[in-house]
Amino acid sequence: MFTGPADILLIPLAMVMAFLIWAALSPFETLGWWAGWFGDKIYNDNIPADGPVRCPHPDAKAFVLFLSGIGRVSGYTYSFREQEFLRLLAVDLPQAVVIDDIFPYSVNNLALTRQPVFARLWQWALARKRTGPALLGYLINVRNLFQVGIAVDRRYAPMYNQGVAEIFLDTLLRYGYDPQSDSPVYVIGYSGAAQMAVGAVTYLREWIAAPIYVISLGGIFSSDPGLLMADHVYHLVGDKDRAQIWRFLMPSRWPWYRASAWNRALRAGHVTVIPMPGMGHTGRGGYLDVKQREPTRPRYVEITTATIANIVESQAAIP
Repeated sequence: MFTGPADILLIPLAMVMAFLIWAALSPFETLGWWAGWFGDKIYNDNIPADGPVRCPHPDAKAFVLFLSGIGRVSGYTYSFREQEFLRLLAVDLPQAVVIDDIFPYSVNNLALTRQPVFARLWQWALARKRTGPALLGYLINVRNLFQVGIAVDRRYAPMYNQGVAEIFLDTLLRYGYDPQSDSPVYVIGYSGAAQMAVGAVTYLREWIAAPIYVISLGGIFSSDPGLLMADHVYHLVGDKDRAQIWRFLMPSRWPWYRASAWNRALRAGHVTVIPMPGMGHTGRGGYLDVKQREPTRPRYVEITTATIANIVESQAAIP
């Protein structure tokens, strides 16, 4: 029972301490996987094809992997905006296999809602995000944001990024990809998932012969060596995307760190920055906004889809 103002101040202090403890313990999942405590199984949700999405076909000329933002709990796309984007992309690229059943915030692709210890917690958080109070659902975002931090941290990044690369390879094989073929692979990283996309390229590069392209959709990523290992990186960024302020917290992304992988990639022409006028990061006005803003203009999700489809068509020689 709190008896005065001093006791009430203990509430935010306790919350801060809990947050810091959570952050400090977050690498143990990756370390445990690396140590072999969890086995070497790569999980998948066995999600069936949804129209043209997740639909393998033998004559595919390109494979597109989509990695969702930090609000995701599994390989299943709950967001209706992402579902519409993926549907439009698959329709625009009938000769490509569009795949989205990847959970890049786990080194073995295990959904949060299927974890052996905390499954009920994440099921509860997901329910809060979908039905309210939504603020409690953002525990999922915080947890996944910590995983992005692990993928950036040079102490843990090699382990984490190798695990994600193995997920990519396993996913490609499940959809009939031949690692010795010349069919290019495109990894679309939305928001924080762009870090996972860039980080995994270094390892995926060793296992497949075809070109690998990274498409950062409003991506938040560090100056990772994968920027130089990818055949090309396309960074789509809206002029109203406030999340891009994160790059100022990454000194290696600053222009005067000329030896950083980011600046070397820019000088070598490995990175193309594509402005997305008027677009924000997420929600209304975001890259995947499905609402018609002006009667005579396409929806933002259609503009984003067309931009990405043009990248894939131009590089994969899809007519």
